[in-house]
Amino acid sequence: MPSEPQNYNFQQIHEAYRSRITRYLAGLAGVDNAEDLCQEVFVKVDKGLKDFREEAQLSTWIYRIATNTYHDHVRGRTFKQQQQEMLSPTENIDALEDETPRVPEQTPIAEQGTIKKEMIACIREYINQLPEDYRVVLLLSEEECFKNREIAEILQISLDNVKIRLHRAKAKLKEFLGNNCEFYLDDQSDIACDRKQGCD
Repeated sequence: MPSEPQNYNFQQIHEAYRSRITRYLAGLAGVDNAEDLCQEVFVKVDKGLKDFREEAQLSTWIYRIATNTYHDHVRGRTFKQQQQEMLSPTENIDALEDETPRVPEQTPIAEQGTIKKEMIACIREYINQLPEDYRVVLLLSEEECFKNREIAEILQISLDNVKIRLHRAKAKLKEFLGNNCEFYLDDQSDIACDRKQGCD
């Protein structure tokens, strides 16, 4: 986790957290919605910063605002329609990465990178199928690297509830992957996977 800005200057906070919050919101709402939601989050952060009294960590406070902003938009009919038209997982990953020159021919290294990207996209697809409560806690734990007590603070639920949701989320994801994917070691002894026949 990055160190907290010492004087809580908004510009420093924005620079320290914008990319992380955008990534988090992209995982929840899709890349198409992430930038607009992120902008709304930091408007709220700017307005609320004067009242921030360090009763919570700055990071958990910002992520709580981001989570609540996402929940507010989920309730909107327009947002639900947008979510149904979200980009495919592979396109989402491409949109989050910096643009790089395209390699005309697939070298072994390029092929390996393509396989890894496809595997990540596949896993993200099944994460997106998790119930919302499970998906949120899994993203906060696995992608944003928060500890369970910090997740409890962000979501304003008990520590036991966090542990239960996280356990169930991982179990459900494992079930999805076990039913739909076959994992193996590739030529470089890295984990790779293929979809099982009939699961496309």
